[in-house]
Amino acid sequence: MNNLIDEKYTRMSKDELVRRIAERKRQLGDSVCILAHHYQRDEVFQFADYTGDSLKLARQAAASGAKYIVFCGVYFMAESADILTGDDTAVILPELSAGCALADFALPEDVARAIERITEAVGEQVVVPIAYINSFAAVKAIVGKAGGACCTSSNAKNVCQWALSDKANGGAGADKIFFLPDKHLGLNTAVAMGFKPDDCVRYDPSLDDGGLTDEQIRSCRFILWNGECYVHQVFTVEQVERARRDNEGIKIIVHPECPHEVVSSADLAGSTEQIIRAVEDSPAGSCWAIGTEVNMVSRLARNHPDKHIQLLSDTPAECLTMAKIDLPHLLWVLDNLVEGRVVNRVSVEVDIASDARIALERMVTIKPQAGASAADK
Repeated sequence: MNNLIDEKYTRMSKDELVRRIAERKRQLGDSVCILAHHYQRDEVFQFADYTGDSLKLARQAAASGAKYIVFCGVYFMAESADILTGDDTAVILPELSAGCALADFALPEDVARAIERITEAVGEQVVVPIAYINSFAAVKAIVGKAGGACCTSSNAKNVCQWALSDKANGGAGADKIFFLPDKHLGLNTAVAMGFKPDDCVRYDPSLDDGGLTDEQIRSCRFILWNGECYVHQVFTVEQVERARRDNEGIKIIVHPECPHEVVSSADLAGSTEQIIRAVEDSPAGSCWAIGTEVNMVSRLARNHPDKHIQLLSDTPAECLTMAKIDLPHLLWVLDNLVEGRVVNRVSVEVDIASDARIALERMVTIKPQAGASAADK
């Protein structure tokens, strides 16, 4: 049941919204679990039972035992939560239009066509697709059926090492990797594994042949989908250089969805969880410039007043779709739950969920490679 939000919610003051949400949470008790991604705004983040990155939250949803999961994130995250929870759990996204621009780069039909094109080009070579968690469930399903796995920004290197390892050593035995949908994470991962940028080619789904010749596909090691996260394109090498000029001893840490030249010029690169741990583990007086979504950076600064923490860029790097999850929508779904109605449920079709679960579970079972660090560049 997907209804438009009543205008009365948008007319409420922030104080009234906060008061009513707290009351609804009390009334619903353990039957509801609210999850919030690190990029969520504080006004919503404060009501979360659990916080984290997309995969951590999906796992928490599966372990919560709650009848209702209210996911304050974006659509693909709610899909992953639905895949990993039982049929008796309803996953709710307060605003269904809260999508992901990065996931939008890789539509299922385009991915299926790309795998067919690449498979024909490589002949007897083995290609293993790797889908970043920021992708639609249908894309994860295609990858799972093709023998591939999902990855997160924190374990992309480990998953790609698995793909290229011999089957005798527990790997997938791939000659090359088809990485989607983030070209920057794919390139940064390849370089972190010791490959060169020239070992990577870019597949453009807007072109019938992907913009690649058969020889280019056969001779490369990584085929990277032409997609990117607009939030992390805000950060530049010039900002890194300026931060170092203005703050002696500052540490620069960025998300690996940033362009390769930014990651190369930073001191560290890591997922949201890795960035948080790096800052938390640093001594008092530490100075950080962080290249990721502004809400998370601002929250880190408030939570660690003994450290100097700033956004790497001058202008906010905000996930606008995440911001669609707001107090009015959160109260609306909770009000409906109290009245026995489920609105904005995200439900993945059974056959798609089954294949997507293969890719997700394959990622989870891949053993970490020796020498991986918490914020590996």
